[in-house]
Amino acid sequence: MDHHSVHAVEGIDPRLSITRSDAPHPLPLPPVVLLHGFGSSSQRNWVDTGWVRVLNDAGRSAIMIDLPAHGDSAAPGDAGAYAPSRMRADILQALFDERILPLEPDSATSGVDVIGYSLGSRLAWELGATQPEMIRRMVLGGPGTADPLADFDLPGAERSLAGGPPSADPTTADLLRMAHAVPHHDLPSLLAMVSAIKTEPFTPDSAVPRMPVLLVAGDQDDYAAGIADLERWAPDARTVRVAGRNHTSTITARQFKDAAVDFLS
Repeated sequence: MDHHSVHAVEGIDPRLSITRSDAPHPLPLPPVVLLHGFGSSSQRNWVDTGWVRVLNDAGRSAIMIDLPAHGDSAAPGDAGAYAPSRMRADILQALFDERILPLEPDSATSGVDVIGYSLGSRLAWELGATQPEMIRRMVLGGPGTADPLADFDLPGAERSLAGGPPSADPTTADLLRMAHAVPHHDLPSLLAMVSAIKTEPFTPDSAVPRMPVLLVAGDQDDYAAGIADLERWAPDARTVRVAGRNHTSTITARQFKDAAVDFLS
């Protein structure tokens, strides 16, 4: 795997970690960009779960991007670095740095495909709506119409991290648990991301991606509430539900991987 960083944009260095894993026998198709979820990382979401191996074996090269304060990316002191619009701009710059060309009718390898999970799905949905010239197809895992980070109980989480009682909001407590599960996470920076996301809540019906979209969620995933609305709003979307899986366990499901590889082929 090739591990490197995105370069500075307008004098600001986001210090995002980019990892590329090229297929040994690539098909004439674009690379697949992988966007992980809140409190996770590229390593945890995509490498440890076997996604990169499955994609490479299927002839697809993968580009993994660690979001700010996640994985091997830096934790910026500037709160604006965590806003969804800024993260999307940095992801777009990463694509330019990887020499990704806009979609061209006569070039099967132009543009990218995208697989996102949880927060990565939210960013991918918005990126597909705002940068359609770059994205051929998308697979969104664990998507929903709600915005759990915008609704996050920030004061309760801060009290909990300071040694107080857990937040009374079950979603906030669950998100904190997922963040705690990853060693060495900078929890204050993750809360800075939550604060920035609260300034730009997710409104998926206001900007809708028009490329083919596959929506995948476990049938026990409470975070995927509203997935039927996403399918209805997107003009070229379909949904796969994974039996017996919740928001945490769907990412490891072989059914999810097979459906994604088939859809992106």
